[in-house]
Amino acid sequence: MNCYECAQSGRASEAVAVCRLCGAAVCSDHVRTEAMQLSGAAQPGKMGHDQPARRLTCPVCRSAEESA
Repeated sequence: MNCYECAQSGRASEAVAVCRLCGAAVCSDHVRTEAMQLSGAAQPGKMGHDQPARRLTCPVCRSAEESA
């Protein structure tokens, strides 16, 4: 699968991730990664997880989220 962002500019590069919001495939140059804390019961009596989860988005969705 190729990166959607690169394809828009006439290039072909292999995708390494899929945006969690729009589903576009993105290469390592275009993927945006951030840590997010999960909530909910991790263990009985504990409301949260010690280790953050990974969240991957494309540049378009990331920009839209930041503008809101």
